Amino acid sequence: MSGPAPERSGGVQELDPSDPATRYEPRPTLSDDDGERAGRFWSTRRMPAALAALVVLGAAGLLLYDIAAVRAGGSAMYWRRELAAQLARQPLDQPWVLVAAGIAMALGLWLLVLALTPGLRGLLPMRRRSPLVRAGIDRDAAALTLRDRAMEVSGVRSARVRMGRSKVKVRALSHFRELEDVRDDLDRALRAGIRELGLDRTPVLTMRVRRPVKKR
Repeated sequence: MSGPAPERSGGVQELDPSDPATRYEPRPTLSDDDGERAGRFWSTRRMPAALAALVVLGAAGLLLYDIAAVRAGGSAMYWRRELAAQLARQPLDQPWVLVAAGIAMALGLWLLVLALTPGLRGLLPMRRRSPLVRAGIDRDAAALTLRDRAMEVSGVRSARVRMGRSKVKVRALSHFRELEDVRDDLDRALRAGIRELGLDRTPVLTMRVRRPVKKR
């Protein structure tokens, strides 16, 4: 037999909290010891790799073609003869030589940095519960989640959250209640929110709570 129908008040159906179907049980959150450590996501960097490959391929192909033409009895291209003559006449301390060397060095360092760093700074890795699954959360989405948590604290009028890879900076305005009470509640709420994000590396929380500036 079916139980009694839920009562309606003002056209709104009221649910029985004792009913198991209406019960809310929060999901368990990850602690610092749960899951497996996960490294950062590596960017494919297709565009820089393609540009570098095209430049190297074009320069190498042009140089090899010129060398093969000279070996076959022809004359070197004008650009190579002119470049060799300019390098023979110009001293190495000329401004344009130093500028060209600086640009080449900066380009080489940039390519090395791209090759040796993961990239994808906007994606925060999460703890791995399975070796077959990797998950990450966008930094803006994580900051928005923590901001919503901060706005739920009584006394918080507005909040700004900056989410980094190792730090979380929160700036909040409180329009009532004692600042110490608001700060304590906000600290507990944000630390719980950070734990529930399940990040691979727990960021350090820095927080500032103040009153809004009164306009004269």
